[in-house]
Amino acid sequence: MSRTIPLPDEDATQRLGFVVAHALRTGEAVCLSGPLGAGKTTLARGLVRALTRTDEDVPSPTFTLVQFYQGEHFILAHFDLYRLTRPDEAFEIGLDEALEDGAALIEWPQRLEGQLPLDRLDIEIAIEGEGRSARLTPHGSWEGRTLEF
Repeated sequence: MSRTIPLPDEDATQRLGFVVAHALRTGEAVCLSGPLGAGKTTLARGLVRALTRTDEDVPSPTFTLVQFYQGEHFILAHFDLYRLTRPDEAFEIGLDEALEDGAALIEWPQRLEGQLPLDRLDIEIAIEGEGRSARLTPHGSWEGRTLEF
């Protein structure tokens, strides 16, 4: 069942990342979608910093395609699939391995064309005036999990 959360400012977007990070487990993915400038990287920054350090440098991996972060309990792989031309490229750069050994944060998951991880939380960010909203849709192991905001 989907749930929509208002994100009135950047702090709220980073806070959502923090909350999701504390629910994320090994073998799971968080899939971020939304238009350019919606706040996907802001949410990712909050999520990564919750798992690592509050001052962790979290650039968008648009050009490197994937960035790895050592968390306390697992490695988080942050994928940006915007520049991919075919779904298999995500697996060539280590998506399967990332989910075996840790967790994955995936921007532009629609590039996987239906080959999404089964255990995932889809977060679709929409621009609404000056603010944003996020629609959260759980799949697999995320179903029934409560996230407190």
